[in-house]
Amino acid sequence: MKPIHVGLCGVGTVGGGTATVLKRNCEEIARRAGRPIVIRAAANRELDRARELVGEGVELFDDALQVVRHPDVDIVVELIGGTTIAKEVVLTAIEQGKHVVTANKKLIAEYGNEIFARAQEKGVMVAFEAAVAGGIPIIKALREGLTANKIEWVAGIINGTSNFILTEMRDKGAAFADVLKEAQRLGYAEADPTFDIEGHDAAHKLTIMSAIAFGIPVQFDKAYLEGISTLQAVDIKYAQELGYRIKLLGVTRRRPNGIELRVAPTLIPARRLIANVDGVMNAILVKGDAVGATLYYGAGAGAEPTASSVIADLVDVTRLATADPENRVPHLAFQPTAMADLPILPIDEVETCYYLRLNAEDQPGVLADVTRILADADISVDAMLQRPVSEAEGAADRADIIVLTHLAVEKHVNAALAKIEALGSINGRVVKLRLEHLNG
Repeated sequence: MKPIHVGLCGVGTVGGGTATVLKRNCEEIARRAGRPIVIRAAANRELDRARELVGEGVELFDDALQVVRHPDVDIVVELIGGTTIAKEVVLTAIEQGKHVVTANKKLIAEYGNEIFARAQEKGVMVAFEAAVAGGIPIIKALREGLTANKIEWVAGIINGTSNFILTEMRDKGAAFADVLKEAQRLGYAEADPTFDIEGHDAAHKLTIMSAIAFGIPVQFDKAYLEGISTLQAVDIKYAQELGYRIKLLGVTRRRPNGIELRVAPTLIPARRLIANVDGVMNAILVKGDAVGATLYYGAGAGAEPTASSVIADLVDVTRLATADPENRVPHLAFQPTAMADLPILPIDEVETCYYLRLNAEDQPGVLADVTRILADADISVDAMLQRPVSEAEGAADRADIIVLTHLAVEKHVNAALAKIEALGSINGRVVKLRLEHLNG
């Protein structure tokens, strides 16, 4: 059987892992795909390094577009990253009538609508399993495995760097800045970690999952992002005392008036399986109306875990390349003519539970004032904890008051907090974190 020829654009960590796994498991992959899948050409800036990874018999170029236009290449694999050259590579491949496999979450989250429309016109496939959660096959689960369900919500720990930092802060009681330095030393965090710790990476992935779950266009620009750089160790400690763990959680939920799409540090009950996902691992919890809650766990990054998803896409494209475009699984799970026009809700309209920490004068009447303001805003209290601030912290006459609320709308909570912060007995700003029970 004639092999499927792959053009590999980018031979870095994931590209090298893809070449390695394709060679090591070539027979098994051919048995699953129905024909061999081999790398015919590859592009990389460092040609010597690329040769070490892809081996002999592969044509090498320093220009990715030469690979895209190579007459023998059937499928273009884009592993360059970013949205400049990578976008040109993908759109050129589509214009050439070639199928595309990409691991580029930023590209799909920001330009997916344009890319999928072009692919639809040309009758080619764009596969992107590796763009979300590395080796976890969550895209296939949402597009195919759960297709009988009306998806109610998706919640995920989908950034390994942030999860490692939060795990270390919890286990060691260390400050964010100290743990970040350790993460950088170990290679888990970049020299400029902003993309990870401020939620951009997680929001790209969540945007893609939200589009597939609810049949809406990708709308990254409307996602709410809140990172972990200002999170304090004391809040992680108090959360643990109350039976919760704090994770950088991406949540997208169907509401009667639209779709929630948000990434923020969030309390999760410690008894939930997803709350116990630690270190650099990823996990996604999906709630469908028929199946209930399902959990997907695994490595969210790395050479071979991500290569596993890239090659799974190659096998899918190989199997379906001869099928009529109308009979293929749609890029965003729903038929292009059946996409929903549901708005992404602004963060003020989000409804969830909350963790509030107030630093207050340790005197009678403070709790009464706080609970009265919350009650006036129709915010119900679920639990409360009071802890004296130690003399070592220079405030022996003050106490931390921690309040957990039941479901409340964010704008009502913000209005109540403004009144609480105006009380003479309250010191500084109230710390507000969201809380998700994720109980299905």
